[in-house]
Amino acid sequence: MNKNKPWIVFFSQTGTEIVDLVEKLGRLPDRIITNERPENLRKINKQILSWANNKGIVRYTPNKPTVEDYERFLSKFDNPIITLHGWLRVIPPELCEKYKIINGHPGLITEYPELKGKDPQIRAYRGNYKQAGCVLHRVTKGVDEGGVIATGKFNAEELEIEELFLKFRDTSLSMWVMFLKKVTW
Repeated sequence: MNKNKPWIVFFSQTGTEIVDLVEKLGRLPDRIITNERPENLRKINKQILSWANNKGIVRYTPNKPTVEDYERFLSKFDNPIITLHGWLRVIPPELCEKYKIINGHPGLITEYPELKGKDPQIRAYRGNYKQAGCVLHRVTKGVDEGGVIATGKFNAEELEIEELFLKFRDTSLSMWVMFLKKVTW
């Protein structure tokens, strides 16, 4: 185990998963990075905004960051663990090779490769899959193509969409907690 390994998180949506992780882990990330998006496209979790104001750990990139934008934040940390939580951007290949970047994907792509890409939860619901789940995988130049680090499965039969989304959330949080405790402490 690594004591206090730098942990950097990226998100493009609300950041609620990060807030939930901090609560479960008892540790703030060293840096939280999000892309600039108009307020009408998303509402950032109030706790994230509080950390931005009180802790100074939140940084904003342009909506479509360049390699230089990423490096402005990442190069300040020695060998960080970088996690993606709804980061709706493709990371440039040279950064995928340089850094250890892990993505949480709410689609059981180990069994259903057609669930790679955006909105796999909705596609899983519409496809009436009997099993659903999440994976944590290394980020590579191909979208959702990196090696799978962890898989969490659950029975998806007869779940309403709200129940399915809750199962995805709970499964993902559990996987992230186990992974992050192993690699950042």
